[in-house]
Amino acid sequence: MTTFSARPADIKKKWVLIDAEGLVVGRLATHIAKRLRGKHLATFTPHMDTGDNVVVINAEKVVFTGKKLTDKKYFHHTGHPGGIKERIAGTILAGKYPERVLEKAVERMLPRGPLFRKILGNLKIYAGAEHPHAAQTPEIVDVGALNSKNKKV
Repeated sequence: MTTFSARPADIKKKWVLIDAEGLVVGRLATHIAKRLRGKHLATFTPHMDTGDNVVVINAEKVVFTGKKLTDKKYFHHTGHPGGIKERIAGTILAGKYPERVLEKAVERMLPRGPLFRKILGNLKIYAGAEHPHAAQTPEIVDVGALNSKNKKV
């Protein structure tokens, strides 16, 4: 037996559509990261982009469990001394770009490097219900039905 290693000719990428309305952020992000990386496939190869193209709609309607909506903080640095800034998850979701909450959650679950940047390019997140990828005929995946904890009741 030899170990299978995928070649670029062996990779067949699919388009996947996920409706994020009412789904828990962390659980949804793990599912998306797994799909992007290709770990759900038997042909997974660590150094190749074997994952799917993922389109997420209704990202503004994701939910947090517990008190994370008011207590979870996102930090960034301005580059100046003492320039650390923080924002609360609830204000980001209510702000101009609510899809960044889910984008950061997925981004921080992927390994860094050149392959990370290529894989992150396969993720398309939209705050509303419309998306411009209808021509790719994405397959609809119901993440909420996979586990009862994925949806907040």
